[in-house]
Amino acid sequence: MINGYIDLRSDTVTHPTPAMRDAMAHAEVGDDVFGDDPTVHRLEEMAADRVGHEAGVFVASGTMANLVALLTHCRRGEEVIAGDATHVIINEQGGMAALGGLVPHPIPNQPDGTLRLEDIENAIRGEDEHWARTRLVCLENTHNVMGGAPIDAAYTRSVAELAKQRGLKLHIDGARIFNAAIALRLSVSDLTRDADSITFCLSKGLSAPVGSVLCGSKDFIAEARRARKVVGGGMRQAGVLAAAGIVALETMVDRLAGDHALARRLAEGLVDTPGFVADPDRVRTNMVYFELSPEVAIDAPEVERRLAKRGVLVGATGKRRFRAVTHAWVSAEEIDQALLAFQSVL
Repeated sequence: MINGYIDLRSDTVTHPTPAMRDAMAHAEVGDDVFGDDPTVHRLEEMAADRVGHEAGVFVASGTMANLVALLTHCRRGEEVIAGDATHVIINEQGGMAALGGLVPHPIPNQPDGTLRLEDIENAIRGEDEHWARTRLVCLENTHNVMGGAPIDAAYTRSVAELAKQRGLKLHIDGARIFNAAIALRLSVSDLTRDADSITFCLSKGLSAPVGSVLCGSKDFIAEARRARKVVGGGMRQAGVLAAAGIVALETMVDRLAGDHALARRLAEGLVDTPGFVADPDRVRTNMVYFELSPEVAIDAPEVERRLAKRGVLVGATGKRRFRAVTHAWVSAEEIDQALLAFQSVL
């Protein structure tokens, strides 16, 4: 529970743990833009090692991490292939175009979060002076809009091979990549080592207060630091924040399986709640997307308001659709309390 509410709007609402607060209070710091913050260095090295890459750079958010990656991989006027329901297309204000001059090329996301290989192949531009040059393919893992779907290593490897054959780079928006690894019972590096760059968030299920890490080769990260600077992401005594990220990587990854179990518990309870439609079999990680039954007269925003009055916060993602996200600050008992609230609002 957070501030008196059972808050299921997102895993971004998590608060830092006592161990994180202690680490932040005692962090050794320096000026990160000058490259002399030892705590940031340690976090970046830990992150890169976890995802099977040479180097990493600490940034303020997942959106910044994706933007920095795209600015590093591509030049103005070049094209980025991504799913039409991915975060970089629908939830980042068109930053690649607005700030980078890059051309988004959306192709259909499949229900499992993947992109069909033939759709990627068909989207790659040839060398015609009329066309933007295709430079990058982006995947999202887990895939948020597709129900928090984890994308497996074999599929990622097949996209990486296709990209390499066509002279392209592969970037993974891995905001919740540790959730994917836990769900698939793999090491996170199994899901990330084939990409040219990978981002992940510390501030979602891992519960750190701020930050993401972008990882790739040493040369790529050297260029990414320049891109981070130009978008205003150069931080100074950032070790205070990085310290929490270190604790997150050390202590919060293995417990993600509990979040997944609670999401399944919520989905199964919603199946038995009149007025709501949910599919527990689609719940693979910590997200539950569900809908109102056709016979319900009120809309999702009104249900959202009624639930808030009963101490439960969820997100209405459309007129009749919702998202609920489990995390470290929600218990099994609170999921059961939330289900009672769902039963009472219609």
